Amino acid sequence: MGYARLAALLLALPLALPLALPLAAEPVRLSGLRARVEVLRDQWGIPHIYAQNQDDLYFAQGYMAARDRLWQIDLWRRAGSGKLSAALGPAYLERDRTALLLRFRGDWKAEWTSYAPDTYQIARAFTNGINAYIQQGGRRTREFQQLGYEPGLWQPEDVLSRVAVFSMMANVLHEVTRARQLDAFGPAALERVRPTDPPIPQRPAPELNLKDITRGAIADFDDATDPVSLEAQGSNNWVVSGKRSTTGKPLLASDPHRALQIPSLRRTIHLVAPGINQIGAGEPALPGIALGHNESIGFGFTITGTDQQDLYVEQLSPSNLDDYFHAGVWKRMTVERHTVEVKGGRTETVECRYTVHGPVIGLDPTRRRAYVLRWVGAEPGTAGYLGALSLARAQTWPQFLAAAARFKAPAENLLYADTAGNIGFAVAGLTPIRKNWNGLFPVPGHTGTYEWAGFLDPAQLPRTLNPREGFLATANDNILPPGYPHILSYEWAPPFRAHRIRAQLAARRQWSLEDFARLQTDIVSPPAKRFQAILKRWNPRPQTRAREILPALLAWDGRMTVDSMPAAVIAVWMSKLGAEVFRPANLGARARLDTVLQALEANPNPAALEKTLAATLAELSQKLGPQPQNWRWGAIHLLYLAHPSRLKPFDRGPLPLPGDANTINAAGGANLRATHGASFRMLLDTANWDRSRMTNAPGESGDPDSPHYSDLLTDWANGVYHPLLFTRAAVEANLSERIALAPR
Repeated sequence: MGYARLAALLLALPLALPLALPLAAEPVRLSGLRARVEVLRDQWGIPHIYAQNQDDLYFAQGYMAARDRLWQIDLWRRAGSGKLSAALGPAYLERDRTALLLRFRGDWKAEWTSYAPDTYQIARAFTNGINAYIQQGGRRTREFQQLGYEPGLWQPEDVLSRVAVFSMMANVLHEVTRARQLDAFGPAALERVRPTDPPIPQRPAPELNLKDITRGAIADFDDATDPVSLEAQGSNNWVVSGKRSTTGKPLLASDPHRALQIPSLRRTIHLVAPGINQIGAGEPALPGIALGHNESIGFGFTITGTDQQDLYVEQLSPSNLDDYFHAGVWKRMTVERHTVEVKGGRTETVECRYTVHGPVIGLDPTRRRAYVLRWVGAEPGTAGYLGALSLARAQTWPQFLAAAARFKAPAENLLYADTAGNIGFAVAGLTPIRKNWNGLFPVPGHTGTYEWAGFLDPAQLPRTLNPREGFLATANDNILPPGYPHILSYEWAPPFRAHRIRAQLAARRQWSLEDFARLQTDIVSPPAKRFQAILKRWNPRPQTRAREILPALLAWDGRMTVDSMPAAVIAVWMSKLGAEVFRPANLGARARLDTVLQALEANPNPAALEKTLAATLAELSQKLGPQPQNWRWGAIHLLYLAHPSRLKPFDRGPLPLPGDANTINAAGGANLRATHGASFRMLLDTANWDRSRMTNAPGESGDPDSPHYSDLLTDWANGVYHPLLFTRAAVEANLSERIALAPR
C-alpha cells in the first residue's frame, strides 16, 4: 500500500479509545502561579494546558517547555543572547559576538508593544515558568550531564532574539554572490543564468567598486549566522472555501519548511484560559503559537521572500578604522564592548561596531572598507514569529488584518479560514522602500543617497478575501498580482510546487481532508515531468547506455518514490545540467533548475544531455554498484537527524525519504540529501476542529529518554497523520498523562 493511501486510511479512523491511566499524581507546587493549572498530555505527546488566567497559562507553557525541551531551549537562549561560550567553550566566541551584534538596540517600549499590547506580561510569565522548572530542580536531561553544564535562567528579553530571524533571510549574502559573479562574468551572463523575477537589468550602483566586494570580508559573519537559502526555507499552504469542500466549510493546509532536526524545530501546544483557546505549533522557546487555530479562525504561513536586508560598503578613514565617510562628513562608529563568559571561569571582551546603517559585519583593513548590514531586525517588533501572539487572538478577517500589521519578520504569506466561511490571503512583514536602487547588489554607504525611505504601509501589501476561484495557495513563489505597483523582491523560490498545487486545486470541485492529506504528501516532480518532455525530443546514438536506459526514464510516472530507479537517475542528472548548459561552468552550476529547463526547452542541446547522462550513470555505478536495479532514490535521498550535542546515541536515521526539493512533499538539501522539509504538517477543518490533523517530526519531546522523542518519525516519513484534538472531551478520550500545577 502506498504511503499516501495509508495516510488517507488512517485519517478516516475514529479517535482512539480512552487509555487506562494511573491516578493523577500530587500537584507540582510552584511559586509564581496564582491558581491551579491542569495539563493533559495526549497520546501523541501534545500538552493541552487549562489555566484560570492568562498569566498562569503562559507560565505553564514555559514550565512545560522546560519540562519537555530544556536542553534545546537553553541552547537557543544561549545562541540568541551571546552565552554559548559559557557552556561550550571559546570556539563559540564569534557566534556570541554576532548574537550581541544583532541584538535589538532601539526603543524598548515600542519593541514590547509591537507584537501585542501585553507582550511583556506574556514573556515575563513564560520565562518565569521556565525558571520555575529550573529552580525547583527539574530534571536535567542527559545532554547536560554529558556536556557538563547547567541550564541558565531566563529574562523576558530572551524571547526577542534576532539571531533566529536573521537565519530566515538570505538576501545580504545573495547580494555578495551577485556582485562577485557580476564582476567575474559580466551582466549579460548573469542575466542569462541568474535572471530576476521580473527580469531587470542587473547593474550595481555606479559609485560601487565591485572589487571591494569579497566573500571573505563577511566570512566570519556568514559562518556565525549559518543562514539558509530561500529554496531550502520553502513552505506550502493552501485553503479552499466551503463551495469547494465536502463539509461546506473552509479547509486549510499548511506545512512550513525549515531544517529537519532533532529535537523538532516545532512544538505543538494547546492553550486554554478565559478568553483564550488556541492550538497549533510554535517554536518551543517562544510563548504562544505561530500557526494553528482558535475557536473561530485558522491560519498558516509560507515565507514570502521579501527583501528585508541590504549590505552597505562604508569608506573608512586612512588613519582610523573607526571613522567612516557619510553624506559629506566623517563620522565615528559606535563601539560597544561586551564581557563574555567562557567555560572554565574566564571572560573575554568582544567589540561590536555600528554605523548609521547598522552593525558592521565585516572589515577589510587593507581596502579601508567596512561591510554593514541594514536590515529590518533593527526595527521594533521584528523578533521572529512573536507577532503571531496577535494573529492567534483574531476572531474575524478585519481583526486578522489588524494583527497581520504587527507581524513584521520574517515576511510571510498568511492564509486564513474562519468558521463563518471566509478564506483570505495577506502578506505580512516590514517592506523597505528603495527609491533609487533594486536591492540586488551592495550599495555604497558614503554617498548618503542609498537610504531606505521608510516601509510600505501594511495595507499596501497584497491581500485577498474570498476569491472567485474558491481557493488560495502559496509556495514561496512570486505572489505579486498583475499590475502590483510595489517591489517586494526580485528573488523567489522556483514555481514548481506552487504551480502543481494550484493546478490540482483547480482540477477538483470538492475537497475533503483526506484529499488534502494526499496533496500535502504528493511526490510527483514537476521539473522531472518537464525534463521527460525534453528527453522525448532527444535521439541518443544507437548502442549506447543512453539509448538503453531512456525508455525506462520516459515510462516513469514522475513520482519520487524511495524504490524508484528513474527517480534516482533523473534527480542526479538534473543536478548536473546547469554547469553544462550554461558557460562558464562555475556560473552555470548556480543556475536554478527552472532556468536550466527553460534553456533546454528552447534548445535540447544533445551534447549536454549525452555528457551529463554519462556522468550520472558513472556516479550511480560508483555509489550504488553497476546494476541499475540497485539505483534506488531512497539509497541516495536519506534523512539523518544529527543531535546538536554531537552525542551519537541521540541521533536518528538514516531514513530514506520520498519526494525532493521540488515536490509538494518537499525534502531537499545539498548533494540531494534530505536536510530541509516539512517537519510539521497541519490540516484544519473549520466545520469540526476535532477532525483536524497534523504531524510533527520526529516527536514532541526533546528529551532522548522520553517516549515522545522520536515516536512520530516513521509515521511522518510515511505520510501518516494524527488528530489535532481541540475539545476537552476529545483530549480526555486520548489522554496519556495528567499533570497538575498549583501555587506554592
